[in-house]
Amino acid sequence: MGIPLPGGGGRGGIVGIIIAVLVALVGGGFGLNAATGGGGSEQGDNTSLDQKCSGDQALQELDCRNTLYVNSIQAYWRKALPESFGDQYTPSKTVFFSQAVNTGCGNADSGVGPFYCPADDLVYIDLSFYKLLADQLGAEGEFAQPYVLAHEYGHHVQDLLGTEAQMRRQQQRDPNNANALSVKLELQADCYAGAWAKNATGTADADGQKIFKSITEQDIQQAIDTAEKIGDDAIQKRSGRPVNPDEFTHGTSEQRKQWFTKGYSTGDPKSCDTFGNG
Repeated sequence: MGIPLPGGGGRGGIVGIIIAVLVALVGGGFGLNAATGGGGSEQGDNTSLDQKCSGDQALQELDCRNTLYVNSIQAYWRKALPESFGDQYTPSKTVFFSQAVNTGCGNADSGVGPFYCPADDLVYIDLSFYKLLADQLGAEGEFAQPYVLAHEYGHHVQDLLGTEAQMRRQQQRDPNNANALSVKLELQADCYAGAWAKNATGTADADGQKIFKSITEQDIQQAIDTAEKIGDDAIQKRSGRPVNPDEFTHGTSEQRKQWFTKGYSTGDPKSCDTFGNG
């Protein structure tokens, strides 16, 4: 049966996520800090999470919904990476943390936002980031959440393909263009997120159950709106600073919308050549 996400507060639009039993992530693990106070993170097996997220109330829980999103994203890449690039997909675990976390890339707190660490091949997110997106940046739509996760898993794909390492070497050779190269990497991750969104209804969990029954135009518009809200120029304006392209690291609002839309319209990750090599 289709189960709609909770509505209200500008959310909604993802209709009919199907869930029978929430199984372990495709990646084989899930990080979660269940405590309401204090920092830290937990990266364990999925036993307690599976128990928590099974049943009719599963989609009322933020971490359960995000588990489904990650399942879908990794299921997509497990098929798309060998088909599109001839490489096998190695799943990445997701670490949910509260306030602060230790990573292979160093210590981080919630202020850095969601990120992928190539040193330990993990995606990190403090789920309170979604509240910041809604309250401070105005990205209230529910589909902001899977867009953010799909972007971070796009970085994992870049790591697997060697794109991230190649970009770092280019930055070392040409430090004057370090920010411009970073923008290209981030825009490609946006495009990969769009390619996933186009194909999300074809993804299934480990039992073969479809994760998304449908994705609406409203959902896609919410992702595009989020991309617009988190463009470098939009963030600089919101903080009261003049727009300075020399400080861009993720791309303008228009660029982020453009590349997510390209990935979505083509549904083909091979179309995401932001580096202009194809």
